Amino acid sequence: MEVTTEYTFYEFITPCPDTIHHLNSTVLVLVYIIVFCLSLLGNTVVIFVVYFMENRRTSTDIYLMHLAIADLLFSLTLPFWATNLHAGRWVLGTVMCKLLSGIQETTFYCCVFLLACISVDRYLAIVKATQFLNQKRHLVGIVCALMWLCAFILSIPVIVNRDVFAPAEGMELMCHDNVTAENMDNWRMTLRILHHTLGFFIPLAVMLFCYGFTTCKLCHSRNSQKQKAMRVILCVVLFFIICWLPNNITEFVDNLMRAGGVMETCKMRDRIDVALYVTEAIAFTHCAINPILYAFIGKKFRNQLLTSLFKKGMLGRDVMSKYRVGSVYSSGSTRHTSVTL
Repeated sequence: MEVTTEYTFYEFITPCPDTIHHLNSTVLVLVYIIVFCLSLLGNTVVIFVVYFMENRRTSTDIYLMHLAIADLLFSLTLPFWATNLHAGRWVLGTVMCKLLSGIQETTFYCCVFLLACISVDRYLAIVKATQFLNQKRHLVGIVCALMWLCAFILSIPVIVNRDVFAPAEGMELMCHDNVTAENMDNWRMTLRILHHTLGFFIPLAVMLFCYGFTTCKLCHSRNSQKQKAMRVILCVVLFFIICWLPNNITEFVDNLMRAGGVMETCKMRDRIDVALYVTEAIAFTHCAINPILYAFIGKKFRNQLLTSLFKKGMLGRDVMSKYRVGSVYSSGSTRHTSVTL
């Protein structure tokens, strides 16, 4: 993902006052740190639970574990961007600039692709009533590997072009795409269109299609457990849109302005730059929300967590019995049901 915090207030087409400097960076730094802590805790727990499920993992659980790994890696870059934001300049050198940018871009794409995979998996399991992927575990591993490979390939342009430089004499160093003036606008527009299309709109279309049919199927079911699954599904789509749509709209307007499609004024530029900061912070919270939506809402996950802690000697039998609801494997129907959805 292209991080806006390093460049937005440096690249004015017209000489405008640096009013963006008055933005309270302390608040954004605190948001980054809070998201980092929540993501570190939540995604680590998800990985722990799914890893110790051993042979009882479903295809969705495997996708979920890869999603948690991607979210965790994404969140590990946040303290570095927070440091950069607080300092007002890039202080970590070129290698870290390329490395952190590459990790963030790769994990961003991987997270979105895996969310789409989970929606397809739930569609096949609920609407088509097929457990094909659960029976072909190696195919799930291949799909996950392809998602990581595609995500890395899409991040290569960012890794290659990201550099540390001062945009003009007397300005602070920044970590941003360093492309020549001749092809800068076309290159940036191409990357942004690719980013919006593959990183938001296509995955969103897949999720809306799959979860739309899944919801219709569940609405005709009187099974209370399936009704709960429907609420989780709606929350998944809702929070994905809430977190990422504002940032995509803001970046799209920014692209139009830089390409000359929208008249740029100092007032408009300042508003867009502030909006880029705020919407990016909102988008980053998605890596901490995922574990809550996919895991902590479901009682099966809580039961599995308690069971795993008990088996590792980290929880007493009395405590497990007190907080455990029903059984993780109370019936044969749960055998191929995800521990999260």
